[in-house]
Amino acid sequence: MGLSLIEGFTKSLAMTVLSEIGDKTFFAAAILAMRHPRKLVLAGCLASLIVMTILSASLGWVAPNLISRKWSHHVTTVLFFGFGLWSLWEGFKEESESEELAEVEAKLNADWKAETGSNKGSDDLKKQQRPFLTQFFSPIFLKAFSITFFGEWGDKSQIATIGLASDENPFGVVLGGIIGQALCTTAAVIGGKSLASQISEKMVALSSGILFLVFGVQSFLSAAGES
Repeated sequence: MGLSLIEGFTKSLAMTVLSEIGDKTFFAAAILAMRHPRKLVLAGCLASLIVMTILSASLGWVAPNLISRKWSHHVTTVLFFGFGLWSLWEGFKEESESEELAEVEAKLNADWKAETGSNKGSDDLKKQQRPFLTQFFSPIFLKAFSITFFGEWGDKSQIATIGLASDENPFGVVLGGIIGQALCTTAAVIGGKSLASQISEKMVALSSGILFLVFGVQSFLSAAGES
């Protein structure tokens, strides 16, 4: 139990960090933190990622009860190889290092202009008057939460978390995932655009691709050893 917990934790932590650094939600958190109070952006993004991690791990934990553990293990192995090749392909075809950052920034800029056009001048006063606890249910918190949640939904990191939790200790996967998300999101919020623009999307994609392939080989060999 203890060994499986540690293995699930380390795999989930490594996968989460390499998947989320340079991801769209990472860039979104960095840009949002430049325009809104950092504590609200961080709280919204983290709350969303924690919910997503627990939800994904729960789906992975349930999977072996719906299909045999043998088949869920095979599906997980295929997913790891598939995501590994996908990430490597994305890394090799990546030409502009800031393409994804520019895309996210352009979208948030459009939203920002639409919001400030009607609310200019009154937001800061409202934020100062709002009690501390109710700030965490403010439009800023909800915006950070929703952008992150829907940005992660269906992402390969979410699907990989489901697969990992079906094959490893789900508590270790949740713990590793949450810590990994917290590290990445905190770095994005504190570092802002200056940090985000320094990240090589190409190297992150190649590194995560290699990691997924290593997990795939390990999963394949463990299945071969059991048969």
